[in-house]
Amino acid sequence: RIHLEEDVAKSTHHAGFTTIDFNRAGTPLMEIVSEPDIASAEEAFAYLTSLRQILVYGGVSDADMEKGQMRCDVNISVRPEGQEQLGAKIELKNLNSMSAVRRAIKYEAARQMDCLDRGEKLIQSTRRWDDDRGETTLMRTKEDAHDYRYFPDPDLLPLRTPDILARVRPLVPELPHEKRARFEKDYGCSAYDAGVLASEKALAAWYEAAIAAQPGVPAKKIANWVINDLLGVLKDSEGGLAACPVRPAQLAALVAIVEAGKISNTQAREVFAEMAASGADPAKVIQVKGFEQVSDTGALEAIVDQILAANPEKVAEVKGGNDKAMNWFTGQAMKASQGKANPKLVTEIVRRKVLS
Repeated sequence: RIHLEEDVAKSTHHAGFTTIDFNRAGTPLMEIVSEPDIASAEEAFAYLTSLRQILVYGGVSDADMEKGQMRCDVNISVRPEGQEQLGAKIELKNLNSMSAVRRAIKYEAARQMDCLDRGEKLIQSTRRWDDDRGETTLMRTKEDAHDYRYFPDPDLLPLRTPDILARVRPLVPELPHEKRARFEKDYGCSAYDAGVLASEKALAAWYEAAIAAQPGVPAKKIANWVINDLLGVLKDSEGGLAACPVRPAQLAALVAIVEAGKISNTQAREVFAEMAASGADPAKVIQVKGFEQVSDTGALEAIVDQILAANPEKVAEVKGGNDKAMNWFTGQAMKASQGKANPKLVTEIVRRKVLS
């Protein structure tokens, strides 16, 4: 369920003291309360991640926990195996990142189970997570609901939502789970790849812009480059995707060049590294590095003919079904062409000349 509240303040805990920031006092606050059906730290982390993605996709908030745009309190209760009734509820506060939520739950659940194993009684309370020390400390014992002195505000009128929902529902954009399903169906992405690509709204848009730039290139190939290469660059740089020198159309152009057999995958990754450093177009980098492969059949046949004539024993091995010998000829052709021969085309020529 959702509670509509007003923000009160932000507490920042330091070594030995706590400061309180009232700058957000009175700001509207939406509190989402989940059912008590989450059974592990990993499940809680997945729930929180999914919720954040929905809020970002819907334009509700950037939901950056470290900036206070999204906060999370966790209630943890453990019980002996076989017991139906939950034990005392203990609330955790000061969780300023999703990874901190996961670490805090693991620690606190283990702490409570250790207490029960020693025969100690758990008391309903609120505890503060200390991320530096990796432990929770007692803030206060928890009052029951009636101790909060809650009462209905007589000045608040009932809020009727059907008309509001009817206006807003058509405006809801494609949500993360819908985008993941579409990426799998339309682009042939694996479930894992679709999840990575749809994890951030900006990344999903970047990926689809790259696809649109080169409609003839398989979307799955572009996905591989985004996940394996682009995200690797972003991990080690500041500013994220917005500051990345490589534009969607540039990556798509590079993948198209690789798919056309003009450069090898090894050369392409060297080209991509230069693109990520300077923002240069792939064609320009390929020209400067002299990477463009020779695909002229006549020129390659001349190279292959010379190698075949000089190595009759290897020709005999190929005729005998030795695939390694076939690869040897391809390697010799690459060496003779200073790495510029199209290896796929060279192999086809060798196969045709030897086995036909």
